[in-house]
Amino acid sequence: MRIEADTTVCIGAGMCALTLPEVFDQSEDDGTVLLLMPVPPAGLEEKARRAVTLCPSGALTVT
Repeated sequence: MRIEADTTVCIGAGMCALTLPEVFDQSEDDGTVLLLMPVPPAGLEEKARRAVTLCPSGALTVT
């Protein structure tokens, strides 16, 4: 599993960072998503998928 983030689409809602702070953070400059781990460890995959589905702007994708 690999996560991709499109910061041009991100609205800075922060749902990803609230759901899984080990993988996502927010930029101090504009609040957009910062992807800390594009390939989350196996134990975090389910939570990562949940964070992606919670993104209100659709800025996150899983491949």
